[in-house]
Amino acid sequence: MENSSDKQACTKHRYEVTKADLPLSCPEEGYRLWDAHPRVYLPIEETGRAVCPYCDAEYILKVNENES
Repeated sequence: MENSSDKQACTKHRYEVTKADLPLSCPEEGYRLWDAHPRVYLPIEETGRAVCPYCDAEYILKVNENES
């Protein structure tokens, strides 16, 4: 089993997140940071989409149909 701190940050260019992942940061919690950029918080709530200004990772907010 891989330790969550062993996951390299910023390796995918598109991530799907849910409301449970908010507030959204890049790199996300649980990813190692020593070889990534500084953590930044991304506003995704209004548009449902955010792009990291450092690594261009795209985040898409998945909305559960049961949520209001």
